[in-house]
Amino acid sequence: MSMMMVEQDWLGLARKAIAGESITREEALSVIRADDDEVLAIMDAAFRVRKHFYGKKVKLNLIINAKSGLCPEDCGYCSQSRVADTPVTKYPLLEKGVLVDGARKAMEMQVGTYCIVASGRGPTNRELNQVIEAVEEIKSTMPMKICACLGILSEEQAKRLKEAGVDRYNHNLNTSADHYSHITSTHTYEDRIETVETAKYAGMSPCSGVIIGMGESDEQLVDVAFALRDIDADSIPVNFLNAIPGTPLEKLSNLDPRRCLKALALFRFVCPTKEIRASGGREINLRSMQVLALYAANSVFVGDYLTTEGQEASADHAMIEDIGFEIERCAL
Repeated sequence: MSMMMVEQDWLGLARKAIAGESITREEALSVIRADDDEVLAIMDAAFRVRKHFYGKKVKLNLIINAKSGLCPEDCGYCSQSRVADTPVTKYPLLEKGVLVDGARKAMEMQVGTYCIVASGRGPTNRELNQVIEAVEEIKSTMPMKICACLGILSEEQAKRLKEAGVDRYNHNLNTSADHYSHITSTHTYEDRIETVETAKYAGMSPCSGVIIGMGESDEQLVDVAFALRDIDADSIPVNFLNAIPGTPLEKLSNLDPRRCLKALALFRFVCPTKEIRASGGREINLRSMQVLALYAANSVFVGDYLTTEGQEASADHAMIEDIGFEIERCAL
């Protein structure tokens, strides 16, 4: 097959996505299985979709690790889980003032979405009250979107978060249904789906994503992309496994920058109208090629992640400027 014919195939996927036509599983598989020589053609096609729906704007998100460690779950990728042998700092939920101060710092970094993330299976009533008090003050004083990630929620808890002003709730599917039991045993894939639906029912925008590189097959990666489309996630964080020493997945290291870029393009083609975020692990997995991620992704995390460091916000600002894109200064 000539290079011209290959390029036309990718542009054909872009036209379908822009027209609102769903790509097929076979077409999705062709993206992730494409030869590395086709990466630039794939990213060009993905950019056409991204530009059509989002122009050249980049949404910035910031995480505050509101509660660290102390988690009873056994997620194999996580340094905070009960099965991880890692030197993670452990502390209970941060006080209201600290959470509010974090939002002010996020504003200074030109961040539009402030993400309050807490370890654990789900929030206690006391923890929920602390988050709600902080959210109410943030929303009354700052033009900022708030995303909460507190684990499994009841309908009443979700309702209270929405009433307090939480705009979005994150609960990642992480991987496909048939691979999930290889990653954790203390909760199920169905628990994850139910939590996303609970957040949606309460009126919060659903945020749910994936961690790539946890031993999944190409087919399983496609499965979770279509699952995220089917649950209608508005924001899709695409994480790349950071195989932290002391976690059950510490020996996995099967990603390279080209596969990461093809994965981002895959999610853009499958979920063309959604926020696709280049998320955890992008720095160590995309390395010198991470600027290319913005041709498919229209959103990134700035600053540090939960227990691992990200690059400086100033470096992300420079990267966005260098590529000729612009920061979306208000996410509301």
